[in-house]
Amino acid sequence: MPAQKNKLFNASRRSFLLNGSMASLGLLTSGSVFSKGLFLPGKPNSKFSGVQVGVITYSYRSMPHDIHQLLQFIIDSGVSAVELMGEAPEKYAGIPEDKAKVAEWRASASMEKFKEIRKMFEKAGVSIYAFKPSALNPNNTDAEIEYALKAAKALGANSVTVELPKDPAHSQRLGTLAAKHKVYIGYHAHTQATDTAWDTALSQSPYNSMNLDCGHYIAAGGNNTAETLLALIQAKHDRITSMHLKDRKTKENGGENLAWGEGNTPIPAILNLLKEKKYKIPVSIELEYKIPEGSDAVKEVGKCVLFAKQALGV
Repeated sequence: MPAQKNKLFNASRRSFLLNGSMASLGLLTSGSVFSKGLFLPGKPNSKFSGVQVGVITYSYRSMPHDIHQLLQFIIDSGVSAVELMGEAPEKYAGIPEDKAKVAEWRASASMEKFKEIRKMFEKAGVSIYAFKPSALNPNNTDAEIEYALKAAKALGANSVTVELPKDPAHSQRLGTLAAKHKVYIGYHAHTQATDTAWDTALSQSPYNSMNLDCGHYIAAGGNNTAETLLALIQAKHDRITSMHLKDRKTKENGGENLAWGEGNTPIPAILNLLKEKKYKIPVSIELEYKIPEGSDAVKEVGKCVLFAKQALGV
């Protein structure tokens, strides 16, 4: 392993836990911190040493919410940037409850409500870097796909995210429409992820990109290791528009989702690679481990924010 990569990898998650993070995270268990927000009053800031730590709003799925409540969850977690799932913003924009009418609504939907959401979030100190509606799949019309791209622009996002298609014809279709609107398509992979899984899509359009899930990559096992993950980030950094962070064990260790610092995803090494190389890739906390009794998603996302902050030496 090259010396620099070894240095990054050896900055292990356990060293951060042992060097005081448990004391910091212990402050969160009382719940009182979260009643008024994770940090001091004011706008949240989760950009540490140049690395934008965000959250995918899927992380709050256990807490029913509308767009206003969702924004408060984000603020209370201490997060200043998000990958926004489609349900809450589309509901705010007036999507019909009758699913048979959704495609028609999307084809002619006004962008004004999405612009309102952007202003609402920005006023609170939260930027939106990615949008993930259920409008980008093979069964969606071109009009729905273009709606998603226009909505992303209205929200201030530079990419939409979607699962990596099995059929390359669909990534070609998406890439062509993305180029028309100059919004990136960030393809997300689960445990089918390999170092070459995105190559076809990336070759089809300069607007096809990667939404790299580091936890799923590690859980895939086989040739996927912490070292190859760091190498993949370096090799493809200019085609990665966002990343998901979660701590999973390797396939050989069972693949479970665990609290940060307990799995095999080299989270501190990933964050420090972004810091040292100055890669402008936002990372999304994706809360998928079991929420402990007495806690909730806001508290657990907040713990991940503090873990990242300490990992980056802030």
